[in-house]
Amino acid sequence: MATTYRTCPASGLQFEDQAEKLMKWNAVAAVLWLLVGGITALLVILTRWPAIKLLPADQFYTILTAHGIDMIIMWILHFEMAVLYFASSVLLRCRLAAPKLAWLAFWLMTIGGIVTNVAIFQGESSVMFTSYVPMQAAPHFYLGIILVAVGALIGCAIFFGTLVVAKKDKTYTGSLPLVTFGALTAAIIAVFTILSGAGILIPTFLWSVGLIKEIDAQLYRMVWWALGHSSQQINVAAHVSIWYLIAAVVLGAKPLSEKVSRGAFLLYILFLQLASAHHLLSDPGMSAEWKVLNTSYFMYFAVMASMIHGFTVPGCIEAAQRRKGYTNGLFEWLRKAPWGNPAFSGMFVSLVSFGFLGGISGVVLGTEQINMLMHNTFYVPGHFHTTVVTGTTLAFMAVTYLLVPTLFRREMILPKLCQIQPYLFGIGMSITGLVMMGAGTLGVSRRHWDMAFSGAPFQYEWPGAAYLMMGLTGIFGVITIIGGALWIVLVVGSLLFGKKLDGGAVSDKPTPIPDQTQAATASHVGSDHVGVPGTVVLALTLLVAFVLYYFVNWKYLSEVWLLS
Repeated sequence: MATTYRTCPASGLQFEDQAEKLMKWNAVAAVLWLLVGGITALLVILTRWPAIKLLPADQFYTILTAHGIDMIIMWILHFEMAVLYFASSVLLRCRLAAPKLAWLAFWLMTIGGIVTNVAIFQGESSVMFTSYVPMQAAPHFYLGIILVAVGALIGCAIFFGTLVVAKKDKTYTGSLPLVTFGALTAAIIAVFTILSGAGILIPTFLWSVGLIKEIDAQLYRMVWWALGHSSQQINVAAHVSIWYLIAAVVLGAKPLSEKVSRGAFLLYILFLQLASAHHLLSDPGMSAEWKVLNTSYFMYFAVMASMIHGFTVPGCIEAAQRRKGYTNGLFEWLRKAPWGNPAFSGMFVSLVSFGFLGGISGVVLGTEQINMLMHNTFYVPGHFHTTVVTGTTLAFMAVTYLLVPTLFRREMILPKLCQIQPYLFGIGMSITGLVMMGAGTLGVSRRHWDMAFSGAPFQYEWPGAAYLMMGLTGIFGVITIIGGALWIVLVVGSLLFGKKLDGGAVSDKPTPIPDQTQAATASHVGSDHVGVPGTVVLALTLLVAFVLYYFVNWKYLSEVWLLS
């Protein structure tokens, strides 16, 4: 079959037929996994809510395991495959390399996800997302994850191959567009992450079938976190790329400095995955020198990269707005931003929550002395929900408001609800993460299904504030799930019932990017040199918030020093 290219008349984006189909199938699979993960999230929330305590312990840990696997691996990885194909084939206007292998990757990931979920819901694999040994799951639990990892690795190879195709066919000139460069960063980190997973999960699978006598628990934890935490760094690189994409498409924004933004992505590759150290700081098997190195210099460079993006993304938005004439005062550009556009509002709420909540709390957790108090508390899921959920998931939700009309050729239904959804989900999850961290600061355990430890031989009387925080976690967690369910309804409803849009012209070879289109701005290489005083003030506000919060946590730490 001959390769064809469809040019969207509204955006100018061009979709090669196989890449288009693969993006659709990966996106649909991602939404289905998000649905499963959302249902399990509701059950987890209603169980950790002290006033309800819905599930007994055995069912809770089964559901918690499914929740972690389906959200962090299945939902996000499938969507990221669609992002990789978009950033390569679509933005570079070229054919997808080896589409048959890309379909193999998709089916390996899909089948692997189903196999792992079967193992979980059979009740034999309630080992939670980390699956720490000596806890042992059913063999097909590990086998399913391995299949997903192999599929994702093939998907990354297809992405790299597509970049080569684009270069060979000269479908672009000069440097890669910034969005594609960010996706390249995500793919490089993904290769490291997946190989780390293979390095520990394949032996663990062999152990589960009796071919290996034992797995060293310390070695497992160290190598597993090269998979578990680095997977979050794939997400960071991916959703930061989407921030730049949405800013470019919605506002025509250009980065303040291409070189600086690309340098920040390179810092991610070199240092960000080393942040996994904060999961190992309480491990007596890790040397003090290794812990100090990872919690100081390595973490500083990783944080610097995120701070750069945290400045340049709103900065490029401000520059674009000021070019349009919104120059009064420090923040007219922000007041006049398209807050009614769910793609923009979702992106901006994602950026703010990721920076102020996820970013600051991550640095706090990366401080060894504070980590000793915080690590096995509810603070940790509070932190990663503000990075993975309001950071990554909300950014992915936001970009779908652009992709449903262009990729699926359907108009979004219920536009008023589309405008509300990012705020409902984003603000709900931000508050949920904040009160989760508050509960963790008061000592509430990370995973125990019953915070009161009912029936335990030794009782502990929690302060009333701890029960308040957990109650608020339940309330705002339910609000967040309603926001997520609304997004699924809007997306699925639009695909089924949305007005059909003109698919555009079809050609047998790539065509040049039309001027003055979304495709042109998304593929643009260059910088925008405009003063951004408002962004400077926002960045200083973030810095002040970070310093104040950081020292509040040291205050809590000082209160326990007398006990040592």
